[in-house]
Amino acid sequence: MTAVVLPPDTHHFKLGSCTITVVKDGANILDNPWEIFGSNQAPETVQKLLAQNFLPTEKLVNSYAPAIIDTGTDVIVVDTGFGPAGRARGLGRFREGLKAVGYTPEQVTVVALTHLHGDHISGLIEDGAPAFPNARYVTGEIEYEFWTDKAREGTPAEGGHKAVLANVVPFAEKMTFLKEGDQIVNGMTAMLAPGHTPGHLVFHLQSDGKQLVMTGDVANHYILSLGRPDWEVRFDADKIQAAKTRRRVFDMISADRIPFLGFHMPFPAVGFVEKHQDGFRYIPKTYQFDL
Repeated sequence: MTAVVLPPDTHHFKLGSCTITVVKDGANILDNPWEIFGSNQAPETVQKLLAQNFLPTEKLVNSYAPAIIDTGTDVIVVDTGFGPAGRARGLGRFREGLKAVGYTPEQVTVVALTHLHGDHISGLIEDGAPAFPNARYVTGEIEYEFWTDKAREGTPAEGGHKAVLANVVPFAEKMTFLKEGDQIVNGMTAMLAPGHTPGHLVFHLQSDGKQLVMTGDVANHYILSLGRPDWEVRFDADKIQAAKTRRRVFDMISADRIPFLGFHMPFPAVGFVEKHQDGFRYIPKTYQFDL
């Protein structure tokens, strides 16, 4: 019997006059969560928090959620997933999802990259050609300068350096390098959020009085990162700065009651936060955008 391959999960909602579509690029299972989140804590401390929140203590699921913003004027892709490099592992499904919800790659006018880790940039090229041939590209100026610098050679960042040279540098002539407060399109601005990477950005979208913050990898787990924002995360380049940024960004989101889309939040990766104990409590979206 031939296995049926279903399309990737997709989810769309309205934000003012924009339509937001989230695509599940895939998910994988990671062992020993305490080696990734709370790496400065005792393993049993991390396991206790997971158990308190009805989660397995030995494994976690990490998912990936690139998004499409249709403003009516522009079709903006925010981060691109694993692309061809992830497909043998069941990842890299964003392009498939884009087509499943009725867009062609040629319709994409802007590709906005929160940062330049492989799970965000590896979908930029398909079969040796641009995956979004008519798009312009935006990413952080600090981020691009860091990853393209030859000083990364011979360091733990060398693999990322090579990935950026292969996937991002070919688009340099069509790329706008963003600073704090720069506009991507009307109603969408960049905010510097360093720590996970040196030039990580979040994107603030406003449309008809509605707001959404696309937080990228500022927080990578809805319990371990948001509930304990000061815990160190293995993937954060500057762990102290990353913790400060988590608090700053989610203090703003919680105070202003703004929804956010987090690249690694449980699909469809959109929700709210409120202050809770010494961190934040994640509240997934339900029907708030439907009324």
